[in-house]
Amino acid sequence: MTEHIVLDRRAAVARILRDRGDALAIASLGNPTFDLAAAGDCDQNFYLWGAMGGAVMVGLGLAQAQPEKRVIVFVGDGEMMMGLGSLATAAVHAAPNLSVVVIDNEHYAETGMQPAHAGRGVDIGGVARACGFQKTLLVRTDAELEAAAGSVLNGQGPLLATIKVNTEPQPTALPPRDGPYLRSRFRTALLGEDAHR
Repeated sequence: MTEHIVLDRRAAVARILRDRGDALAIASLGNPTFDLAAAGDCDQNFYLWGAMGGAVMVGLGLAQAQPEKRVIVFVGDGEMMMGLGSLATAAVHAAPNLSVVVIDNEHYAETGMQPAHAGRGVDIGGVARACGFQKTLLVRTDAELEAAAGSVLNGQGPLLATIKVNTEPQPTALPPRDGPYLRSRFRTALLGEDAHR
């Protein structure tokens, strides 16, 4: 288990997105969705809400379909453990514009803060490297976060950054929950108003 984790999840996500430009962001269920919304809900955000385990695959498909745009996938450590196979697929397809950010509090926050695999010795970055990711980052400090933000936004992908965050509770920041609305606004952000004709 990592000792004395100091980073705040909301501040970490906000820092990564501070200079995002037209980057697209996908968030898995629970806290990553709330963190992304708290950093600023916008048309370039897509929230998966209940599709646990699928965020990296959605991000990979989007990165392949939109090769000129950076795609950032925000997942919790529990979601990433559920979708480990997606790391192998992402590595094989090697989308250069894909970044996966694992917000790792080493607990299952959605089900009662039980200790999770990442807090019991599982190295998610090590798994990604074994799958073929050329670049993985482990972020524990503000200085490491500053350095990682540029790589997440501009580095050669596929890239995985594991950001160790504390378990301090955060207020819920709810983005829209209407699936058709989220789909339509995201599609319009990508393809313009003609996307619906």
